Amino acid sequence: MRAFNLETFPLERTGARRDANVETGLERLSWLMDDLFRVPVLGWRFGLDALIGLIPGFGDTATSLVSFYILAAAVRYRVPKVTLARMGLNIAFDYIAGALPVVGDLVDAAWKSNHKNLDLLKKRATVSSEEARSGRFSDWLFVGGIMLGLVALAIGSALVSFYLLLRLGELLAGTQ
Repeated sequence: MRAFNLETFPLERTGARRDANVETGLERLSWLMDDLFRVPVLGWRFGLDALIGLIPGFGDTATSLVSFYILAAAVRYRVPKVTLARMGLNIAFDYIAGALPVVGDLVDAAWKSNHKNLDLLKKRATVSSEEARSGRFSDWLFVGGIMLGLVALAIGSALVSFYLLLRLGELLAGTQ
């Protein structure tokens, strides 16, 4: 009887999946939002996401809406639902962390949710860019639910911010 020799066993799959080619518009959007500018000496890159996120109340909401485009494109590329959920969590983390003053803007520059989501899309796409014209109805419903959840998060955080500002105004005015 022959012994099993691990050294001759191939560790890599011969038919391993390669990253899918996606539309150049998606890659350009990811680059604009996460890598547009370079800090000269350090080589760090950041994009419009970090800059627009500096605008209180508006910036993180606007950049999250732009991130929805990559999430919607993932449906057309027939990315599995678990990956769609992960992409939604990337956007949610970017939104929540970006809402924190100063620290959130640094996290925004480092997290690069659009770049992460584009990488997930490339790794998990099941159709080519030529075939990616429409997605399945159930996937659209799923992403619609993710987007509704993220919009509810934005509305909830706006209401909490408004309430806190109202309370702060009352404290400063001396009326309680």
